[in-house]
Parts: sequence; C-alpha cells; structure tokens
Amino acid sequence: MSMTRMVWLAVLTFFATVTAVGTASAQQRSSVRVEGQVQAGGGPFANSTVTLWAASAGEPRQLAQARTNNDGRFELGSQETLGADVTLYLVAKGGEAAVNKSAGDNPAAALLAVLGNTPPPKVVINEMTTVASVWTHAQFLNGPAIKGHALGLRIAAGNVPNFVDLQTGGWGSAIQDPLNSGQTPTMANFATLADLLAGCATRVTADACAKLFAAATPPTGSAPSDTLTAAQSIGRYPWYQPERLFALLGEFYPVPQGKTMRAVPYMPYLNFSPSAWVLPLKFDGGGYRAGGKAMFDSEGNLWVGDNFTVGWQGQDAFWQGNATKFNPNGKPLSPIITGFAGGGMQGGTFGAAVDAQDNVWLYSYGSKSIAVFDKNGKPLTPPEGITFNGQLGLMQGIIATPSGDVWALGVSKRQLLHFPKGDWTKGRIVCEGDSAEPCKSFLRPFHLAIDQQDRIWVSNASDKVTRFPAADPSKVENFRTGIVNSGLNIDSQGNVWVTNRFGDGLLGMAHLVDMAARMKLEGIESATDYMVRTMSKQKGSDGSVTLLRSDGTQYPGSPFTGGGLPGPWAVVVDGNDNVWISNFAMPNSPITQLCGVRTENCPPGMKTGDQISPPGGYVGGGLQMQTDLAISPSGDVWVMNNWQDIDSCFANAKEALSTRCGGQGVTVFFGMAKPVRAPQIGPVRPY
Repeated sequence: MSMTRMVWLAVLTFFATVTAVGTASAQQRSSVRVEGQVQAGGGPFANSTVTLWAASAGEPRQLAQARTNNDGRFELGSQETLGADVTLYLVAKGGEAAVNKSAGDNPAAALLAVLGNTPPPKVVINEMTTVASVWTHAQFLNGPAIKGHALGLRIAAGNVPNFVDLQTGGWGSAIQDPLNSGQTPTMANFATLADLLAGCATRVTADACAKLFAAATPPTGSAPSDTLTAAQSIGRYPWYQPERLFALLGEFYPVPQGKTMRAVPYMPYLNFSPSAWVLPLKFDGGGYRAGGKAMFDSEGNLWVGDNFTVGWQGQDAFWQGNATKFNPNGKPLSPIITGFAGGGMQGGTFGAAVDAQDNVWLYSYGSKSIAVFDKNGKPLTPPEGITFNGQLGLMQGIIATPSGDVWALGVSKRQLLHFPKGDWTKGRIVCEGDSAEPCKSFLRPFHLAIDQQDRIWVSNASDKVTRFPAADPSKVENFRTGIVNSGLNIDSQGNVWVTNRFGDGLLGMAHLVDMAARMKLEGIESATDYMVRTMSKQKGSDGSVTLLRSDGTQYPGSPFTGGGLPGPWAVVVDGNDNVWISNFAMPNSPITQLCGVRTENCPPGMKTGDQISPPGGYVGGGLQMQTDLAISPSGDVWVMNNWQDIDSCFANAKEALSTRCGGQGVTVFFGMAKPVRAPQIGPVRPY
C-alpha cells in the first residue's frame, strides 16, 4: 500500500470516528452534572432535599439526590446514559428558609425546575421556576412526576425559559420583553403566584400553608399537600374562584403602617383579582401581520397565512401578506418582515392546511391562487400559484384528509376544488355556482372538515351547513344552524361544532338580511365590510355555537351562548373533546373554553356546551380581534390576532394609524388544553 493511500485512509477513519462520536452525543449523553441553589422567598433554602429526575414517556427515573447546605447550594450528578428525548428536572422538597429561620424545617415546601435535555451550568430552584415549570407542563405533571410523549415534553421544557432564567431564578426572555411586560397582566399574575407560593414556603404566618392549600383546593379531589401540588391545582383550574388566592396576598403581605407597598419577594403584584390565573405570552416576527388560519406541522411548528405584511397600510380592499412560521416556543423561523413569499402567495386567508408530508397549503386573496410550501418555506408551486388558468375567485377553507386528498372552497364563486392524493398538478374544480351540487347548496362557503365516515361538512355565511360524501359530492344534505357560520370542527365522537358569528336571534337575522342586500347590490367586499364592522361592536353573548350530531340533528341545548361568545369565529377540539372558541369582536376579544360531549373531562356538574372559562372568557396576553386558534402537541393554545383597529382597515383611515389594521402577533396560553397530534388531518387525534 502506498504512503499516500495510507494517509488518506487514516484521514477518512478519523473523520468517520468524529462523525460517529458527534452522532452518538446528539442521541445520548453518559453523564450529567448539576449545581445550583434552592431559594425560598428570595433567600437561601437550607437542608432541602434536591432530586434530579429524568422524564420520558414512561415513569420518571431518579438519577441523583443531594441536600442543600446553609446557603441553599447543592451539587449532584449521574453517570446514567440518557437519550435525546429525555427531559431533566429538579424537585426540592422541604427545607429551612433563611428569610424566616424561626419557622424551622417546612415539609410542605416543594419547588420545581424543568431543565430540558441539557441543563445549564448553574441552576436556581425557586418559586418562579416552579410557576414557569408547572404552567408549561400542566398536561404532563402528576405531583412530582412528569411523564408524556417526547415532542410534548420537548416543547414544554423549551417554553420554561420564556418565563424564567433558570440560571438566576429571575425573569425569562419573553415575559419581560416589550410585547408582554408592560402591555399585559401576565407578569403581575406570574409574580403574584410566586409570592403566594413563597408565603407558604417561608411561613410568613404560622397558618400560611393551610390557607394556601384551602384556597388552591380544586373543584374535584382533595386539597393540595405542598406548594408544588398547590401550583398544579391552580394551573389546571385557573378559572376556579381566583379571588380566593388573590385574597391571600393581603393576608400574607399586608401593607406596613406608613408605607404604600407590600413587602413581597417578587414584583409586580396584582392590585385586584384576575378572572383566571392564566399566563399568556405574545410572540411576533417572521413577517406576521393579521394572521388567518393556522396549522401545526409534525414538529410542532406553527404555520399561518397573513392578510398583510409588516409596515403596509393594510386595508380590507387589498391583501398582500405572505406566510409565517413559528417554532413551538414562539421563535419566528420565517424572514422578519416579509415572511415566506413566492409560489403565488399574496394575502393569506382562513385557507391553510398541512398535509402528511408537512407541505403547507395556503390560499391568497390578493392573487386568487393557492400556494404550496415545503416544510422549510420553499415554494413548490409556480410564481403565479395554482389559479386554474385564472378561474379561481376568492377562497377560504382548505383541508387535507386521511386519504391524502386535499379539498378547498371558493367563497365568492361558490367553488369546490379537489386535489387527489394532494397532487396540486392534478387538481380540478368539482363545481362552481349553480353548475352542480354541492356548489348549488353553498352560500358563501367558508370552512370545511371531514368526519370519521369520510363525509365533508361545509359552513356557509347563512343559517345552514352542507354535507356530502367525499366519494360522491353530488349527494348533498343541508342542516340548520345559527346565523352566518365560519368555524367548523368535528370531535372524536363525530359531532360537528359550528360557530355562528351573528348568533341565532332576531338581531342576527336582521344582520344577515342587511349583509345579503349588500352582497347582491355591491358585491362580496361590501358584505364582508358590513360583517366585520358589525362583529367589532358585538359583546357578551351576541354570538353562539351550534352542535350537530353526526346525523345532523341538534344536540340537546344547542345552540350554546355565553358571555365569552361575543363574535365566535373559529372552533377547535382538544384531546379531551373540550372545545375552544376564538372571537372576532371587541378590540380585546376573549377566547372561550366549552365543555364537550365527554363530560367526564369537564368540571363537576357541567354539561355539554357549558362555559368552562370565566364568564367573559380568558383574557390578557395582548389578545386582539381573532380569527383562528390551534392546540399544540404540548397543550398550548395559540391564538391568531387578526385585526386590531377596524377604522384603519377601510378607506379614509387616519394617517397616523394607517398601519394598524392588521393584528399584531400570536398569543399563547400555556398548558391549558389536552394535547393533540399534529398535523391535524381529519378529526382531532389525542396522544
């Protein structure tokens, strides 16, 4: 063998070894070392037992244990080999608070810090890390045990740093940024929760823990036994008698005589009780502006089509937005101003679908075309998009089905499109207008869904939904609903949930008549303008939600109304079959959670259609007028802020406000819904 060949073999062997080692390190790690400090009430927590756990789909494994010294410090490590899908977390149990040494050991103190797969070099465990870890992991926690599917655990752990800096125990990146810190009550909700946990951990009064556990007792089950289970109870039932906990703030930390502020360990604290102990955060960027329909891909990334792009004087007469992609933890992955462009994309609508290959289908109002992107944002369609030689009108709903087909709806021309096996080159216009059924039955069709019997249901801007078999669209049935449908979704039992934008009363019917007159005399743009202006003024229970059984008959009690349904737009179903509703109404619309058909997953005493969320829905987090919402594989509820300033959306907008039509950012409520598999193709699939 020549010397040259021997040298090349050695080089190749070296690089092969390096590659193998790199691959192995990405898949598993043979040792873990963690050092840090446990704190309570802002000071060291001595003699606390700290345990390092590994969470996965099975029962959590204990890796190491240590006790804190007088400064609350600890070190621990493990040589056990860990996979890439493992989440590491620390639980500190019991201890003596330096800020109240006379209280002695407190076995009711239990604190949590979820570290993810790779721990930081130093860690602080305190009340803030506990709140951050519990709210993000609410769907995976049972006492001190964390267990769940790999993707959900990875997403949940990745969201902890949005709330807290694990190395310092202080504020995290997102909660203190300008979108969240001074614009929403989330920071005050968070700090107040940490203060209440600290009140027990440090025993600010002799009965502090007993009072906390009584106030945190859930509507079902027994009272909590430590601060960790108390936090879990609050996080799982954030709507349940929130004023009980808020009252403890004054009892634990009364304003000293002659002072004006409470001596709390964490600020800012709330001045009045919240409607629910929720911790929503807003994320923006990636070209997001006035997002329409949103869908998660198989990796938990969110895709959404935007009405406009950043900086434009966006108005309803002209949509020119592109596509935005966020990672599961709120980081934008698309270009900051433009988003993903090309492939015919120009003004996203409520038409969005992710197929089994993670290709993203988006409809565009501006170009009257369908654009398809791959999972990296590369357009797969031609520059002009899918237009069927210019035959497409304005379109809305698009879905991918379990068979691999893609179906789409045209709202202005009453069109139905079909793409066999998702092949956009072989698509066809099934029907249009009065040419044939089911289009003859459509009236400004908006959205669609496919049920477990391969039947497609279509919402209409009227008082009915239309159903036809995917195998034979000509066989049409129509079923009565409320007035002017938009969102439509199907639960695991085959029931059909429909949002009625104008409710189901006489006032809603009058709005429908006015809208129809504008449609006939001035066209769809005039009718749409009337609809959104009317909805922007709606309040309380002006809207409603219809529930149809799989045979099309009304479910008992349907349609449902409530204070959290001022202008319902979209409906999604979570893994428990409970239902979540977005609202396009007041400037700061709420989102609302309804009890679904599996009432065993609802609070005690509730029946199908009852509102689980507070009377006015869940608020905060910078919510604006919304179109869609979506539930992630970790149970986070993502909400699309669509419009924010109605007067800026039409002619004669004030110059200073002329870029404020489009809604700003997505708002995420963490760990509040039972997780669902992504992408959602067909009815919801829980884990």
